[in-house]
Amino acid sequence: MVEYVTAEEMRALEANADYYGVSYGTLMENAGRKVAEVLRALYGCKRVLVVCGKGNNGGDGFVAARYLAMSGCHVSVILLGRASDVKKGPAVENLFKLRMAKVDVMEIEAPEMLTRESFEACEIIIDAILGTGSYGVARGLAARAINLINNSPAIKVSVDTPSGFDARTGQCPLCVKPDLVVTFHAMKKGLERYNTEVVDIGIPEKAMTHAGPGDLLLIKSRGDFEHKGQSGRVLVIGGGPYIGAPALTAMAALRTGADIVTVASPRRAADIIASYSPNLITYPLSDRNKITGADVDLLTEQISRHDVIVMGMGAGHDPETLRALGEIMKLCDRVVLDADALQPEMPLKGIVTPHRGEFRRISGIDVAGDGQEEAREFSRSKNLVTLLKGRTDVITDGQRVKLNSTGSPGMTVGGTGDVLAGITGALYSVNPAFEAATAAAFISGAAGEMAFREKGYGLLATDVVHCIPYVMKEFRQQQG
Repeated sequence: MVEYVTAEEMRALEANADYYGVSYGTLMENAGRKVAEVLRALYGCKRVLVVCGKGNNGGDGFVAARYLAMSGCHVSVILLGRASDVKKGPAVENLFKLRMAKVDVMEIEAPEMLTRESFEACEIIIDAILGTGSYGVARGLAARAINLINNSPAIKVSVDTPSGFDARTGQCPLCVKPDLVVTFHAMKKGLERYNTEVVDIGIPEKAMTHAGPGDLLLIKSRGDFEHKGQSGRVLVIGGGPYIGAPALTAMAALRTGADIVTVASPRRAADIIASYSPNLITYPLSDRNKITGADVDLLTEQISRHDVIVMGMGAGHDPETLRALGEIMKLCDRVVLDADALQPEMPLKGIVTPHRGEFRRISGIDVAGDGQEEAREFSRSKNLVTLLKGRTDVITDGQRVKLNSTGSPGMTVGGTGDVLAGITGALYSVNPAFEAATAAAFISGAAGEMAFREKGYGLLATDVVHCIPYVMKEFRQQQG
């Protein structure tokens, strides 16, 4: 069975590769070189026209043109647009290298400047106009170039995907009809209808196995929504013997981008939590000191008004409280379970975030090594997502597994697990469970690293909370 990678997944892999030491520039160099190698091996050194867009797909074309010219082929390049508009970074750098290699680049600014003669005077056309980030029907210059390519008698080779191809759906309303597609890393949905060669461009194993900034590209956050409440409503249920834990969870959820966060706690805890920040909404429960069975009915309406429930932090081990938490879980659809909610008799579901001791408690299994197989089997048997916390976190839904190695020595301080639960809840409120847990582990660890650079071993859990939005902003800006 063919394994496909979506455009979004490919973008995430490239971002992770850059994070783990294989830069975007190196990936583009490898991609263009592989296109040139495949073309030379199959067709020899013929007259080649490379038609490039202004984005990274065009950058791949610039590299391919340079390598073909260096090998003695007669190469000409058409750039659809002005050189000054080529995407900054590796694409424009490779346009500069191409010109330094004395390859002629014709800049085309209007459809009428594209002539049939240019497309018929060559033996091979490399289509590097539009890549996987392009959606919708091609228009203007791109549409004119696509039609001229299709009407040419030349051999047609598309870079990564045919221009005009929608990598989200596999549909092709107006696209190049290639004789060959040279695609990168893995097949994309819909390419099976073409003669396609998959080439390795050097994405490292760690970019696939470990969480990275690319995993932030796979999730939605507050900037992806327009109206209040659309970025997620989180209900935190916890507190009693311990008051700070649910407050940390709630503040972390807010800092991650949830629109509304409510803390449901015993009355004494709720009063104190309300004093921490005017940003927190509190919902006092029936008892002053602990969660009880009377709270099950009390919380039914609140649960229905929120997108995700995060529960267990600071609740304690009173038998009545644990029974109540078990009944509350039955009412929840999307739920993150942490700390005192992680008990073997509980109806576990959603996302569980145990450390190794808690994992032993709920599974009866002592973790050996990094815990991948134990966590995977547990998730598979319980039909949930496990985020097993440790020096290296393990995130699994029973099939997929991701590791996370962000974090700092200072994060052994109390409360950082509560922060992770809040981040996870905020992301899970608007994203699938596995993707939310993976991104949450990375964000939490990266925020801990940022806090540790400033505070050292004086780091507090609140310092990690403070760094959450800076980490998310930094990595999202890096990806454009």
